[in-house]
Order: sequence, then C-alpha cells, then structure tokens
Amino acid sequence: MSLIIKPVISEKANYLTDLRGAYSFLVEPKANKIQIKKAVEEAYGVKVADVRTMIYAPKVSSKYTKKGLQVGKTNKLKKAVITLAEGEVIDIFAVN
Repeated sequence: MSLIIKPVISEKANYLTDLRGAYSFLVEPKANKIQIKKAVEEAYGVKVADVRTMIYAPKVSSKYTKKGLQVGKTNKLKKAVITLAEGEVIDIFAVN
C-alpha cells in the first residue's frame, strides 16, 4: 500500500514548485515524515531534502430536511510539502 495518495495540483502548489522546488502531496494521515520521505524517493527516484506536513481536520456540515437534522463530515486529510535536493525535479504529469 502506497503512502502517497496523489499530488496536489493547485495555483499555490505550482507557485511553490516554481519558486522553491517544493512539491505537495496528499498522504495517508498515519504516515510520518520518515515514511513519506522514503515513499517519495522510491516512487520518483529523487533525493528529498525536507518534508513538512500539515493535518486538515474533517469539516462538519449540517442541513435541515423533512426527516430532521442531517449531519455529515469529510475525511481527515494530511498534506506533505516535499523539498527536493538541489538540481532534482519531479515530473508529476508523466505517465507511469
């Protein structure tokens, strides 16, 4: 089972990639920084210099219906921002 769920492709993530060479990935919430570093190095064949992580709490939403109050929530997410060593590049759009 891979710890990396998918790369994050957004304006801010692309800006960080161009400016600092940092790539963003959604990862398993229970993964730690060492496991994330090893997974990225194995998957893309690059040297990782730094890993920063952030956990997003689930968002709770509620609405009133004929049957009463309906409550739902999203999943908890963990995002990792990977900084690569000097001269390393990941081609996210390459077909594996």
